[in-house]
Amino acid sequence: MGEALDIPVIEVENLSKSYGKIQAVKEVSFKVKKGEVFGLIGPDGAGKTSIIQILTGVLTPTSGKAFINGIDVTKEPERIKSIIGYMPQGLGLNLYDNLTVEENINFFRDLRQIPEKIFQKNKEILLEITNLKPFLNRQARALSGGMRQKLALICTLLHLPDIIFLDEPTTGVDPLSRQDFWKIIHNLVRERKITVLLTTSYMDEAERCHRIALIHEGKILLEEKPENISNLEEIFIEKITGEKPKIIDVVKKRDEDKSLMIVCKGVSKLFGSFKAVDKVDLEVEKGEILGLLGPNGAGKTTLIKMMCGLLEPSEGKISILGYDVQKERAKIWNIIGYMSQKFSLYKDLTVLENMKFYAGIYGVRSYNFKEILERLELLEMGDRLVKDLPFGIRQRLALACALLHKPPILFLDEPTSGVDPVARRNFWEIIYQVSRQEGTTVIVSTHYMDEAENCDRLGLMNRGRLIALGTPEEIKKESEKFSGSLLQIKTPHFYKAFELISQEFPEISIYGNKIFIRTFEIENVKEKIKNFFESQKLLPFEIQQISIPLQEAFVDFIKRAEGLNV
Repeated sequence: MGEALDIPVIEVENLSKSYGKIQAVKEVSFKVKKGEVFGLIGPDGAGKTSIIQILTGVLTPTSGKAFINGIDVTKEPERIKSIIGYMPQGLGLNLYDNLTVEENINFFRDLRQIPEKIFQKNKEILLEITNLKPFLNRQARALSGGMRQKLALICTLLHLPDIIFLDEPTTGVDPLSRQDFWKIIHNLVRERKITVLLTTSYMDEAERCHRIALIHEGKILLEEKPENISNLEEIFIEKITGEKPKIIDVVKKRDEDKSLMIVCKGVSKLFGSFKAVDKVDLEVEKGEILGLLGPNGAGKTTLIKMMCGLLEPSEGKISILGYDVQKERAKIWNIIGYMSQKFSLYKDLTVLENMKFYAGIYGVRSYNFKEILERLELLEMGDRLVKDLPFGIRQRLALACALLHKPPILFLDEPTSGVDPVARRNFWEIIYQVSRQEGTTVIVSTHYMDEAENCDRLGLMNRGRLIALGTPEEIKKESEKFSGSLLQIKTPHFYKAFELISQEFPEISIYGNKIFIRTFEIENVKEKIKNFFESQKLLPFEIQQISIPLQEAFVDFIKRAEGLNV
């Protein structure tokens, strides 16, 4: 961080919040300094939203205190309204879909009663940094996920508050928009010393914060600067379990059987005039783990539903194990397992009752339920109602139900979204087991970049199109080929360094207190930056070439697919 003012503007003391018997927040304490980006990092249900809603005066705590600029929020919530901005969870949830971009902005001006002169000035600044000026007449419903979030951010920032609260601001947003979003946040922090408290379940987003607090089941497990943590997910797992995490044995796919299990040729799906999937060609081999990677609305779920025979393609042809999905749908359903994005179990049935119900659906007459319960570490849960299970265990049960009839092909639609790191790792151990030991072909969709690294091949999707297909390493190498290698720069004088470097390299990326530059001239750029820093006495500093993260590669492919400058 280095340059935030050493003044706490947010103070939380022994904060607790209960909903009936459920204690969502358990004696949480932390402070956030002026000009700091502070991240509450954790899975769904960790208590992040409850904390933000208490700090914004939306909820009253069960016990404890919360102060904003010295004002006790629990006693005087109205006094903080003019100095804070709050963007709730969900893609543009605070927007009105039937209003245009400009009408939404005007609505929030009236709501905040912002004087016209200040409004026009702030509106101009925010439209400039979000690049939404050309879309003023477009209805909010017609905006992409990334554009909705930018408009929601404008509406949150119109009165240019001192402190902003962002609840899961980039969930489901494409990597390019995520990068833009973070650039906007860091510009506001750098130029206006705005303080940011945000929540996220993405571990990679932690790197973009100045300080983070890992939160699980309402408790803060660790508070630290991201640069002081070598592997965030492993530390999180260790804090939750008290044990060193098991390393996932990433065994390569067996190559002896290359038979094709799934073939898609020119597959498209239209909903009215909207093209959800656009001319996708894809082949998947036996035992392969194929990851479909992309933001909400990219077309992943629609493509999976067409491959499962739940939706009919508008164009093109899909075959599963040689069967035509459109003509032989009943045969398809006996040879696939499908775990939907939305929770598909019956909450008022027990674990065992759900399994027996799905066995009946799949026509499984005899099955050793004990065997699969043991395999998925659910044996002791058999008599428990599903509604009483933690989310990660529910997901494991949903997987068990999808595997009951031992299908040769398994479709998993965002199976670990919002799940804690321990449950995610357990889930992936099972995926590897069925793929490597039993030869099951697995199609898994996700928008977690770190999870994508576990797949044999990746299909990157954006706006319905398959914009890249290959192993994670092939995708990174292709990115390097057309956008250059990656330099990482670290210095305690972050803001001065950023201003200096951005004059020469306007397309730089920011990750917390690190600056990234893509270049084909590694040594020349290194020397140039070294000279910059030494002449300005910005010491110490560190410049090194690092491997390209998948997120950065995905951004490249999106830019190339949309004809943007790369």
